[in-house]
Amino acid sequence: MEDIRDKVVLVTGASTGIGAAVAREFGRLGAKLGIHYHSSKDAAEALVSEIAAAGAQAFAFRADARDSTQMRAAVAATIERYGRIDVLVNNAGALVRRVPVEETDDAFFDEVVHLNARSAWMASAAAVPQMRKQGSGCIIFVSSVAARHGGGPGAVLYAASKGFVSTAARGLAKELAKDGIRVNAVAPGVITTPFHDKFSTAQQLEGFKATIPMGRLGGADECVGAFVFLASERLSGYVTGQILEVNGGQYMP
Repeated sequence: MEDIRDKVVLVTGASTGIGAAVAREFGRLGAKLGIHYHSSKDAAEALVSEIAAAGAQAFAFRADARDSTQMRAAVAATIERYGRIDVLVNNAGALVRRVPVEETDDAFFDEVVHLNARSAWMASAAAVPQMRKQGSGCIIFVSSVAARHGGGPGAVLYAASKGFVSTAARGLAKELAKDGIRVNAVAPGVITTPFHDKFSTAQQLEGFKATIPMGRLGGADECVGAFVFLASERLSGYVTGQILEVNGGQYMP
């Protein structure tokens, strides 16, 4: 993967789960990493040390993904440190908590939508001018299988916010193609990460597993190849506006 080496990659929400696995792999391939985190400072710094020990460059930057100004600052810090940004992985997001529709208030709505949708949009808006200046770039959104089937109990708003992400990827792909910027998304299925440790019961996970043809839940490392594929011009230079599903066959579009 020589075309990944020395690329500047910012992964948001990179301290744990899928984000950490993706950042770790890009580091292994020789990319220069920006590791965005919010609350998991120790995990982010440990990841930076791990990547550095493997011979790649990385730094950690704290930002609240619900705050547009802070997300723009994360992009700006990456550009300032490395002089460019080649790949933006919009991974930051969370379910927040499971809430029935009748219990939804404005504060909860804003938190979910800002965390999952606005954060990705604003980080992309901050990265695009530099990518245009370079004449190239790659934006990878992280959607979810929930965007396809509407989400589980109490998670409809989360699913809707991920639906926004999928639509944004397609729309921006059309808008930015003329600038040499490719935009795609990865949509993980049920992946065993701290996300489900926090938001799903063992019974719920068993129910999810029953809907997956491969008969098991996925791991964070099993999502990594999709991101590397989409970031590589050699492998996916003619791929844009696509949602790459990684779900063990749970959803087949």
